[in-house]
Amino acid sequence: MVCALGSAVCFGTASVLQAVAARAAAEPESGAGVDPALFLRAVRQWRYVAGLALDGIGFVLQIIALRSLPIYAVGAALAASLAVTAVVAARLLHVRLSRTEWAAVGVVCAGLAMLGLASGGEGDRTGSAALRWWMLAIALGVLLVGTVAGRLPGRTRALVLGLGAGCGFGVVEVAVRLIDDLSPAALVANPAVYALLLGGGSAFLLLTSALQRGSVTTATAGMVIGETIGPALVGVIWLGDRTREGLGWLAVTGFAVAVAGALALARFGEAPETATVGTETG
Repeated sequence: MVCALGSAVCFGTASVLQAVAARAAAEPESGAGVDPALFLRAVRQWRYVAGLALDGIGFVLQIIALRSLPIYAVGAALAASLAVTAVVAARLLHVRLSRTEWAAVGVVCAGLAMLGLASGGEGDRTGSAALRWWMLAIALGVLLVGTVAGRLPGRTRALVLGLGAGCGFGVVEVAVRLIDDLSPAALVANPAVYALLLGGGSAFLLLTSALQRGSVTTATAGMVIGETIGPALVGVIWLGDRTREGLGWLAVTGFAVAVAGALALARFGEAPETATVGTETG
C-alpha cells in the first residue's frame, strides 16, 4: 500500500505541473480534438518535464503495487491523487480550499484507510488469452476516442476524453497483472504488453488534451470513473482479487468512499488560470 500511496503522491504533484504547462502551451486557433502537437509544445517547459519525471516514478511504484495488491485497492489509491493535487495546489499555487474540499480530502484518506485494512493479496489467476486480447482491443478503442471527441460539443467532449483516458489507464492496471513472463520471447508474444503501451500512451495523450481545453472538471471526473470501476471488476471477476476474510463490506465501503471523495475534488484535475501567469518555455 505504501507504493500505491507513493504513486498517488507522484501523479498528484505531476498533474499540477503538467496542467500549468499544458495551459501555457495551448494555441487559441487549435481545434477541439486531441492535438498531438500539444505534447511537443508542452514538453519544452520545465514544469511539464518535471511532471513527466514524477509520472515515471509513479508508474514504477504503481507496477510494484499491482504485483502485491488487488487492482481495486491500487485504483482507488490512484484516484486519491486528486486529493494530493488539491493539497499541492493549495500550498504551491495558493489555491484556497473550501471546508467542503478539505472534508473531501479527509474522506479520501478515510476510504484508503478502510481499503488498507480490508485488502487481501493480489489474485492468483493469471488471466486468459482472451482477456489479453480484449485489453488490446480496448486500448485501440481508447486511441479512436480522440478522433471522435473533436466532433462532440464541449461538455460531452470533455467527458468522453476523460472516460477514454481513464479506460486507458485502467488497461495499464490490468495489463500489468497479465504479464507474468518477462523473457523477451514471451513479452513479444503477449498482447497485454502492447495493450499496456498503447493504452498508457493513448490515455496520456487524451489527458493532456483534456487539461488544455474544455471542462477539465468533467474530464477528470470521467477519468476517475474509468480508471477505477472497470479495472476493479476485472480484478475481482477474472483475476481472483479478494479481501481479508469477513471484510468484504469494508473494502466495498472504502472503495466507494475514496472514489466519491476523489470525484468531489475533480476540479483539481486542472490548475487555476492564474497559475499560468509568468510560465516560461524552455
